[in-house]
Amino acid sequence: MDIKSVTKKNSYTFNQWWRLFATAFGFVLFGIYGLVILSILWFSLLRLLIWNKNQRSIIAQKSISLSFKLFLWIIKFLGVIDYQFNGLEKLKQDKSCLIVANHPSLLDVVLLASIMPRCDCLVKGALLKNIFVSRIIKTAGYILNGESSQILPQCQQILDNQGKILIFPEGTRSVPNQPMILQRGAANIALRCHANIRIVHIECKPTWLIKEQKWYDIPVKKAFFNITIGEKITISDFSDQNTTIAARRLTKYLTSVLEKTNENK
Repeated sequence: MDIKSVTKKNSYTFNQWWRLFATAFGFVLFGIYGLVILSILWFSLLRLLIWNKNQRSIIAQKSISLSFKLFLWIIKFLGVIDYQFNGLEKLKQDKSCLIVANHPSLLDVVLLASIMPRCDCLVKGALLKNIFVSRIIKTAGYILNGESSQILPQCQQILDNQGKILIFPEGTRSVPNQPMILQRGAANIALRCHANIRIVHIECKPTWLIKEQKWYDIPVKKAFFNITIGEKITISDFSDQNTTIAARRLTKYLTSVLEKTNENK
């Protein structure tokens, strides 16, 4: 912990100190729960009792969703954050599509997965080295971000079974006041799997748990997350030309749509 952080914490208000304690408590509790109860006990039991991989993944995803919902309820009850969802009925109707969102905070995946009992996520392969999440990723059947020859068949199978795939096309958390740069992965999956895209806007005021920010850097006011389920992009509007060109055009359009979130902050 550097001197700047120490000086900052010395000027914390009582409410900030409380949120610091509550944040630490919430993360420790969730870490223990995720590793021991969810990963080691419940998911091990699932592997023994449910031999069908697809059925096991669906149950695991529902378990993760409920766990995230409980975690969010706890930290909201403790006064760490507040949040609201707008347009949830759209997500309930969506099937066989990509859910594409901007990525301002570490809690983005927790917030979105909590409202989608069945949700496949595109995750970094490096997370398999993390003891807290590796078994969760495997049991839930999440898609590892690797070779397109491996990703596309898995995505196609999920979409064919009316599933939804959550993707943050920035690839990492965004940096405030910096241009948004999207990777073409989401566009390529949508085009090659002929899947529509549902846009989700995530706004966090004040910013918290952004890229390279320490968890103990507590803002003066508690963070408020405003999650809005936005427009649905029909993939046929972009698939009338060469796939490479179409992916560039779609990525450019996704960038313009998602940047509106940053402009409104």
